[in-house]
Amino acid sequence: MSFKVRYTRAAREDLKRLFAFQLERDRKTALCAREAIEKSVEFLREFPFSCRKSESGNPFLRELVIPFGATGHVALFEIEDNDTITILAIRHQLEDDFH
Repeated sequence: MSFKVRYTRAAREDLKRLFAFQLERDRKTALCAREAIEKSVEFLREFPFSCRKSESGNPFLRELVIPFGATGHVALFEIEDNDTITILAIRHQLEDDFH
């Protein structure tokens, strides 16, 4: 079963911010980072429950670790129902936590 993936407005803004930050430094790396995020989201569509729990009290709030280079990104998402996942936020692993 494949889940539909939605993005909150905040998550879309995170993607824009992360891409713009990397684009200022290296266009090729920015494009590769974007591709790594897209591939990871494809994995998420199929296996959302394989991602780590974000909070011990909520089994549906999870984090997808997106490896890229020496670090990577983390996407905070919620499994809404049997069909839908909502990505709430995306950050670089070196940024402060979501909470």
